[in-house]
Amino acid sequence: MSQLTYLEAIVMGIIQGISELFPISSLGHSILIPALVGGSWATDMNVSAPDSPYLAFIVGLHVATALALIIFFRKDWARIIVGLFTSIRYRRINTGPERLAWLLILATIPVAIAGLLLDHVFRSVLGVPLIAAIFLTLNGLVLLLGERFRRRARKLEVTRQVEPTPTAFPKASDGRHETFVDTRDIDNDDDADVDVAISRLAVPRAIGVGASQILALLPGISRSGVSMVGGMVAGLTHREAARFSFLLATPVILAAGVLKLPDLFGPMGQGIQGQVLAGSVASFISALLAVGFLDRYFRTRTLTPFAIYSLIAGIGCIIFFAVR
Repeated sequence: MSQLTYLEAIVMGIIQGISELFPISSLGHSILIPALVGGSWATDMNVSAPDSPYLAFIVGLHVATALALIIFFRKDWARIIVGLFTSIRYRRINTGPERLAWLLILATIPVAIAGLLLDHVFRSVLGVPLIAAIFLTLNGLVLLLGERFRRRARKLEVTRQVEPTPTAFPKASDGRHETFVDTRDIDNDDDADVDVAISRLAVPRAIGVGASQILALLPGISRSGVSMVGGMVAGLTHREAARFSFLLATPVILAAGVLKLPDLFGPMGQGIQGQVLAGSVASFISALLAVGFLDRYFRTRTLTPFAIYSLIAGIGCIIFFAVR
């Protein structure tokens, strides 16, 4: 039986680390790239095959990506974890970290349930190149729609001359995010202030953003992309939406990897432990570089380049797989 090579493992590890965080769909790329290369790549990395060692390989890549996110956002997670414990200990939700901790928990529940119930079905039924290409094209359209909504919201708020958001943590009282504050798009460098702004989301809106990640079970739809669009629709700036997206993705990606670790150490992972390690290291490094780049990028820039890439790559792959 054919097995992953070290070259395949390292290349796909790099692609996983980048495409998981860039809003271009890691699952879509894990299906499309081997199919485009063809030959042994298509055989070794068939994500729809139930006993494929590639599935065990992907487990290692997910864990590595989650670890990169934890390390990059270690200060944020420290504040969130402390906030959760103080909230439980004193039975209160008064501060930004306390509220953000509970928002993350509540927003993760929908995608966690859907992932347990639907991940295998979606991957086995829809994990074919042509379908992944179609969804990648749709991913580009979703990103463009998100940007259009954001521009309209900015124009509306400029007209209303909204005052800047205070940095102190206020309680949500009207069931909505307090304001759209577009002056935050001209960002400050204080990550804690960004977390405070995120924590001001109303609970239904935060859950809606988290639930949007369910769409990423479809190969070609980006987890970070749809949750960023959801965050912008909820009133967050690009950087706030990106940060909330990454914080939401961390427990989901980590849990998905940890729950499937038995596959890695079972029959599916036999003979590829070295390749898994090499790919995971590549994924960890590329994810760490990718999240650092995106955290800077979204201070002043938009999703548009990623939307254009998704449309071009998706349509190109549709044509390629339809005519071959």
